[in-house]
Order: sequence, then C-alpha cells, then structure tokens
Amino acid sequence: MRIQLFSGRRKLFRCLSTSSVVNHASNKTSRLEALRSLDHLPFSAFLTDSFGRHHSYLRISLTEKCNFRCQYCMPEDGVNLTPSQKLLSSEEIIRIAKLFVSEGVDKIRLTGGEPMVRKDLPHIIESLSALGIKQLGMTTNGLLLKRRLGELQSAGLTHLNISLDTLIPQKFELITRRKGWDRVMAGIDQALHLGYSPVKVNCVVMRGKNEEEIVDFVELTQHKDLDVRFIEYMPFSGNKWLDKKMVSYAEMLDAIKQKYPTITRITDKANDTSKGYKVPGSKGQIGFITSMSENFCGSCNRLRLTADGNLKVCLFGTAEVSLRDAMRSGCSDEELLGVISSAVRRKKKQHAGMQNLAKLQNRPMILIGNGLSRGPTHLLDNFQFNSTQLIQALAFHTTTRTAKEKNMSELQVDEQNKGPRKQITENFPHEIDNQVPAGDHKPANSEKSHDHNHIFWHEFGKQFIINDVKQTHTEFPHINNKELEWDESDVREKEVQVPMLTHVTSTGEAQMVDISDKKFTKREAIAQAKVNLGQIAFSLVKKNGIKKGDVLGTARLAGIMAAKRTSELIPLCHPIALTHVEITLKMKEKGDDGHECHQVVIMARAVTEGQTGVEMEALTGASVAALTVYDMCKAVSHKILISDICLISKTGGKVDYHCYA
Repeated sequence: MRIQLFSGRRKLFRCLSTSSVVNHASNKTSRLEALRSLDHLPFSAFLTDSFGRHHSYLRISLTEKCNFRCQYCMPEDGVNLTPSQKLLSSEEIIRIAKLFVSEGVDKIRLTGGEPMVRKDLPHIIESLSALGIKQLGMTTNGLLLKRRLGELQSAGLTHLNISLDTLIPQKFELITRRKGWDRVMAGIDQALHLGYSPVKVNCVVMRGKNEEEIVDFVELTQHKDLDVRFIEYMPFSGNKWLDKKMVSYAEMLDAIKQKYPTITRITDKANDTSKGYKVPGSKGQIGFITSMSENFCGSCNRLRLTADGNLKVCLFGTAEVSLRDAMRSGCSDEELLGVISSAVRRKKKQHAGMQNLAKLQNRPMILIGNGLSRGPTHLLDNFQFNSTQLIQALAFHTTTRTAKEKNMSELQVDEQNKGPRKQITENFPHEIDNQVPAGDHKPANSEKSHDHNHIFWHEFGKQFIINDVKQTHTEFPHINNKELEWDESDVREKEVQVPMLTHVTSTGEAQMVDISDKKFTKREAIAQAKVNLGQIAFSLVKKNGIKKGDVLGTARLAGIMAAKRTSELIPLCHPIALTHVEITLKMKEKGDDGHECHQVVIMARAVTEGQTGVEMEALTGASVAALTVYDMCKAVSHKILISDICLISKTGGKVDYHCYA
C-alpha cells in the first residue's frame, strides 16, 4: 500500500498502487476488492486525480452523427465517420457506465453528435436509469424533441439541455446549415409542458454572428422556466476559431446590464460550470460558461467517453485512452478500472489557456465522440498488466507530438513510477504541467484517426501517415502487427479535379452552359453587399432626410427588380423563374471591433425551383441595391464606398456553399 499526500489543504488519501496488487503473488484479493476494503475513503480512489478532484460526472457521446452542421462544431467540409463496428454498442456503453456508477458517479449526460438520431436511445436511457443515479440528462439540438421527448421521459430522462444559438430563423439556417428553428422552439415548449424545470438552453456566443441577441435570450427567461447559458466560443479543430470572435463573459454581462441593471448574481451549485444570474421577477435565469476567460478547472468533476470508446479526462486535452479496445481484448472490470484510474491521475491541474488552446489540434467538437491517434502509453505509466492482450489493446492513445523535437530532451524513465517522464528544456518555461507551446504540436496519427478525420490528411499528407505507422512498429514491437499492416498503396490521395471555366470553350469562346440534363431542385442563394456612407450621409438616411426620399425602401425595390432581370444584365445567365426574392437593409453604426463604421449592410436572398443556381440573382440584387443607396446619397458625399459584395451561401445544387468569414 502506498500513501500519497496531496498538496495544500487536501486530505490524506490512502491509494493502493495497481502494480503492488497485480505483482503481489501472495495476495489473492483483487485490486478492486482491496480498494473497497480501505477505511473511510471519501470518494473512489479510482476517480480521484492527483489534485484531489472527485469525478462524479460522466458525459457519454452516443454517436458522431448529427442532423445539423453547426459551424463551431463541425468543419464546413464535414468529417469522415467512424465505421459502426468501431463505435460502442449499447451493451458496452452500459457496462462502462455501470463501472463508473459503482465507483461514485451519480450524474450522467448523453451527448453526440446528436444523441436522438440513435435508434436505441430509449433502451440506453432506461438501462442507465436503472443504475440508480441522481441525474440522467441529455444535450440535444432539439430538432426531434417534440416527437420523442415523452418516450424518453418515461424511460428515465431527468434533465435536458437544448442547444440554440439564435432566435432569428434565417440566421439559424446560416449557423446550423439546416432548417428547423420552429421545431427546436416547439421542442423547448414541449419540455416545459412535460415539467422539466428548468430547461437549460445552451447558446454559443460568436462575435459577428449572434452577440446582438444576448438581451433577447435574457428576455426569454422572464415568463419561461429556462436557464439560458451563454457559452464563450471555444477552439476546436475545423471551427476557424479566432480570439476576436470570442465574446467574453464580462462583455456579455455588461451588455445585459445596460438593459437589466438590477440583474443579480445567484448561488451556484457545487461543481457547476455556469455562473448564474437572475433578473428580479423573472421565472427563469441565465448563466455564463467561461471556459476561455475564467476557467473552472479547479472544481472540474467531469470525464468524457467518446462514441468510439475513448476516455477524455479534459475537454481541451488531446490525451485519450481506449476503453473499447480494452473491453474487446477481454479485460476484466478490475483491469478497466486500472486503466481509468491511470488516466484520471494523469489529468492536469488546468487546461492550456485561451491562446494555447487556439493552436492545439484537438478533435472537431462533433468528434468529441470520435477518433484515435497512436502514441506512447503515457496514461499508463503507473499501471502494470499481466495480460499481453491488454497491453496490445491499450497501446493506442491520442497524444500530441512536438513538431520541434530539437527543443526538447529525450523522454527519460521515471524511476518511481516506471514510466516515461517528459523533460522540458529552459526554452519552454511553461507552468501548466510543463506544457510545450501548443503551436509547436502536431497530432500523432494512425489508421483509425485517418478513417474519420481527413483534416489531418490535408495538414500532414500521406507520407506523414506512412512514416508514423513505420515508427509505431519500431517503438511498439509487441503490438498486434495485423492492426498496423500498412503499405503506401493503402494511403491514396483524393483525385485532384482541375478547375475549369464552364462558360468558355476549349478554343476560348464564350458559351452558355447546357443545363438540360440537370435535376429540378429547390435552389437558394444569399448574397451580401456593404455601403460605407460616412457619418453625415448615414445620419440623414437614418432620419429619412435625403432629398430623393426613402433610401432603404427604394434600394429594396431596386434590388428585387434587378434580381428578376439578371439574365438581361449578365450575358450568359439563364432566365430563371424566381419564386422569391428578399432584400433586407440594416443600418450598422459600429463594426464588430466596436469602432464606428456607418454602414448599410444589404442581404439579398433568391429562391427558385429549377435546374440551375440563383447565386447570380442574389449577387445582382445585392449589388444594385447598393448602387441605389449610392445614387440616392451621392449628393451628400462622393466618398461613399461599396464593399464586401460576396456570396454568403447557396444550397440545392451539386455542391452547397457556406461562407462564414
């Protein structure tokens, strides 16, 4: 038995070393039984990390699939899904959950992807509910909620989180790349009707996307039992994270106080990630999840199980350990607990901080529920196995590998723990667990990660994969070679298609594209234009003081007329029977950076049912509307600038397009 003293005011925990149990031949008591026989352990030693944090909350990703394509969650070009046979079965999920519950976990939350696309969800909920936990919650996008919530509540679902980032239906389509805002709102009302109290609404706040709606979300809580939680925009692979897009907790609170100066701080529950506030007299409340500006690592009690069976001890960490491979290699519950315990004990004091996190190559948010990369068994340096099969199964872990190894000394063996110990040179004097600057990390790769995350393909190329697998044979000769039988022919680059101008023949002559073989589909396009008026003209337009009359109204009509006559203006455009044209003009006094801009922002939307797209109609509508604004204001100033004419999105054709610049 080993006595481990935690620093500061932490109590003295008596933790039994895995190796001392496995290697002690005379002691026939299993490690699991030995740990449970210790007197007065305040919490399971298996789920207590080296900083004394007790992990009583398990988040389980049930699937990688989702019926939305939210821009902060999934890369625009999508992700490759893990084959179904590599995902956890319902029986494996329940086995792992039962193990965690037996060690003190009393709260489980089901996530995805979108958990409601999984057909056996009611069975999983019913089985988990039977374990006797205090809370069994689910995070959902709400699209299928109204139809299925009654069944899930009967199965044992006790808590509900619904993701919603905008209260404007058209913007909802831009953010999620899908329709369905009305169905999500109906799902929220259904949850309230069925007695969920409160219904938590998660809103990721992104500058330039939805920060102006914060107060509108607060107003939702006046008459509805909602807990609206504003989440700081967080960096994940593929979401084009920039710190200027993040709206901090302090900034959000300041905006709310301008409308609700009496808003008050309320007492948070233990281990709560949200900082709670309430407008006096409101039925609901709001909160702020401040992962970026004010982390809550010190009270973190959460562990995450990905859809393919990886245990993540930190949402922002890259280290994972595969419980799926361990189970399928025939390991016992006691061995599984040893793997879990080793991972938990390696959890860092806190994550890397905002600027470093922005550079880390983590999974896309949709795949916190997917993906493996090969690396050293660094999570297992305190654990020894008798089972050769188990060692093979657990040789795959997601880690990060430094791109500049010359700045680091070699791994050295920790004599106390018999595992690798990272020695960092003085070039990297970082305080958080000797962390190397995140910008210098590249993810380790493997066949499994290549299967589902082609982002790595574009960043590192096929040669990196081949070299990495060859290195695996050298570093881990005991690993099952069948899992690593690679040949350069197995790694094939996608066929490169050379872009061609469809309106130009091979001899350079202009031509009209033949669309007779194309399918009839609903096609839609949205385009944008900006008119920078200057302060005087802006003020006159705002007050409707331009001599020529209603600037915005006239520009709106001009844009609609232009969209309908696009084929007469653009020589090779097809005449299209538009079913709808919408031109909106918004006056914008300040830009995203807070500086004055005095702009008119024009959005043009064109819709048809036909064989070719309507992006030219949308662009023409936006352009002519902008020209009309210029024409009506040029008497005031000739320094008016028309800018940022661009396509925002198009759908319904062979390839959809979305621009979120």
